[in-house]
Amino acid sequence: MNECILVADDDKEIVKAIAILLKKEGYSVLKAYDGRQALDLLTQNKVHLAIIDVMMPKLDGLSAVMRIRESQNIPIIVLSAKSEETDKVLGLSMGADDYVAKPYNPAELAARVKSHLRRYTSLGGIHTANGSRISNGRLCWQADERMLYADGEPVRLTATETKIVELLMRNPGRIFPAEEIYERVWEGQGFASENTVMVHIRRIREKIELNPKEPEYLKVVWGIGYKMEKKEH
Repeated sequence: MNECILVADDDKEIVKAIAILLKKEGYSVLKAYDGRQALDLLTQNKVHLAIIDVMMPKLDGLSAVMRIRESQNIPIIVLSAKSEETDKVLGLSMGADDYVAKPYNPAELAARVKSHLRRYTSLGGIHTANGSRISNGRLCWQADERMLYADGEPVRLTATETKIVELLMRNPGRIFPAEEIYERVWEGQGFASENTVMVHIRRIREKIELNPKEPEYLKVVWGIGYKMEKKEH
């Protein structure tokens, strides 16, 4: 399958360089130079992953991410010259799956694209053989559908959120350090991974908890990590 990747950045040289890199990896590439053009291309084409710069004219990258998340769960990598942690957290909070700071390392960017596409296009993963249904209180994980249900209603998750939920639902009560979650889900080294995992956990809580500020299921164990609380069926 020739996956299609959207690259959006107002710097045409950066778009050109990333397009060359991705085409060498066998992907087809759509190019956009502002946020509105990126959204137009997404509605007109089947896109499997988007790389979006934060600072763009007409519609900035973070606003574009929010708009994409209203209708699509494709992996989104935010690209930005800003390397401050607050900008990274903001991008992830808006719905991005990952964050790459400029100047980017071409090999690292290619590796992250591969990892996210593998998770998105083949959500089957390595765990699906171990039971097709896991119930935990209000939550039910259907492995054959790769779908989480809360109170019988399907929960709309991104591919990254789905992988985190599956990991925790399959291991109720087990505490996972942020580094281990990152290494298992993003398939990369887990250094400096705390904020990335924390933001995704917060987004999942907003979708599954009756009161996200006082979560019943997705708990933080301070100084150690995160766990899925065991509940009565």
